[in-house]
Amino acid sequence: MDKWKRRTAYYLTTLVVFLFGYALVYDYGMSVYEGHSQPFYQSLQVVLETFTTTGYGSDAPWETLEMNLLVMVMDLTGVVLIFAALPVFVVPLFEDALSTTLPTSAEELSDHVVICTYSPRAETLISELDSWNVEYVIVEPDRETAMDLYESDYSVVHGDPESVDTLKAVNLAESKALVADASDEVDVSIVLTAHEAADDVRIVSVVEEPELATYHELAGVDRVLSPRRLVGESLADKVTTAVSTELDGAVEIGEDFEIAELPVQRGSELVGRTLADSGIRERSGANVIGAWVRGEFETPPSPDMELGSGTVLLVVGRQTQLERLKDLTRSQAHRPGRGTVLVVGHGEVGSTVTDALARANVPYTTVDIEDKPGVDVVGDTTDPETLEEAGIEQARTVVLTVADDTLTGFGTLVARDLNPEIEVLARAEETENVQKIYRAGADYVLALSTVSGRMLASTILEQEEVISMDKQVEIVRTTAPELVGQSLAEADVRARTGCTVVAVERNGDVLTEVGPEFRFERDDDVIVAGTDEGVNEFTTLAN
Repeated sequence: MDKWKRRTAYYLTTLVVFLFGYALVYDYGMSVYEGHSQPFYQSLQVVLETFTTTGYGSDAPWETLEMNLLVMVMDLTGVVLIFAALPVFVVPLFEDALSTTLPTSAEELSDHVVICTYSPRAETLISELDSWNVEYVIVEPDRETAMDLYESDYSVVHGDPESVDTLKAVNLAESKALVADASDEVDVSIVLTAHEAADDVRIVSVVEEPELATYHELAGVDRVLSPRRLVGESLADKVTTAVSTELDGAVEIGEDFEIAELPVQRGSELVGRTLADSGIRERSGANVIGAWVRGEFETPPSPDMELGSGTVLLVVGRQTQLERLKDLTRSQAHRPGRGTVLVVGHGEVGSTVTDALARANVPYTTVDIEDKPGVDVVGDTTDPETLEEAGIEQARTVVLTVADDTLTGFGTLVARDLNPEIEVLARAEETENVQKIYRAGADYVLALSTVSGRMLASTILEQEEVISMDKQVEIVRTTAPELVGQSLAEADVRARTGCTVVAVERNGDVLTEVGPEFRFERDDDVIVAGTDEGVNEFTTLAN
């Protein structure tokens, strides 16, 4: 609307200047060339009639060539100004009349989550909120984005999140929390505005640059999240566990009972075998409850499923059992200490990876397009010559941490071409690009938007304990009142949700022997593992 007002003001100003300019010239021409002096207002009237094509008044016809030429020019000018008025007035009015009216308030909501503004990580957060039947509203300042969200059945309000009136219009005072997720600077402004609209509202912000977290806290944020650091630590963990004999990153479910993700590395003795032929249960004692194969999660995994390099096994068992299984999944060719790690991209995620590698005494080489502290090789991160200079042909693992999914996919292809045996770990900005990077040849891909959404959900939904937000599989501890009295076989959880019930906590004890005859009781805390979608379906089924 502001743009429309500015265009209108420019048009009207231009029109007035032309009217009076031509009126002065016409008045002068009538006096000098036609020998007929007349009041100025009469000359202005003739020009106005000419511009509007309503007639030429009493002055026609003109006897001199000069005045006829002037009138012809005025005719053309009038036509141009009329056509110029169409996009300024008529078209916007028709567009406004035909366009969908976007909501500007949501005062009927209560105990909801206010999301300012829409971002890729909001998809995961909204999915989590939906599974727990928690209402939300997105405050989106961009009309086109808000329109797309509205037409996709999202709960959205078109407004400025930095406006007190907008936040009051979404009933911020009665909300569960506010999520500030625009940019580091805008988030601070949103936080300050939110405290003015509702002083005691709980606020969570997502920070892109961790060094700016202090300013978010000073503004009054209750929790500042830094997902890029978590992604970097998780990618580094995949490297350090491969060169360590200890099991890191496992999630403790009960006393000496854990759940973990173990990637099958290139060169492992398990590669090429089916799950049934691998003898994992007999040789390690651990149970495989799920598996990621090139980004696709399968639970329960088929006995005929072939284990390939990059297959990620979701396993449960005691620590000694998981450590034995880890030894089976490790590469026989790349034993601890052999080969360096190539870290491509030295931003926030990349520097977090190198910090973790340095603490674990794992040798690494960094590559970045910019010459800055900590970068060993400067050059195009997708250029084969740059990667060759960095030693990719002798490297054991390459970690792609650049913030462009297109470059990550291309870099994966280049790395795989230069060193077919190398392990490729990658960071993806958006969840929808994960499969594309897997198809390019990556062994493990972690989406920043998914991790961010889970972090937000874990912080906001106090009744949900997302135990490992950076895992490809979500592990949730929750209640299951709708399953009370049913056996696990009767509930048919796996078939209905795709999730696996890992354990049940009852009266302070963690029960890990959960077979088909196991029966749910009131006040049980159920620990389930599965994909985001599967866990959401379970929470909908059980609550």
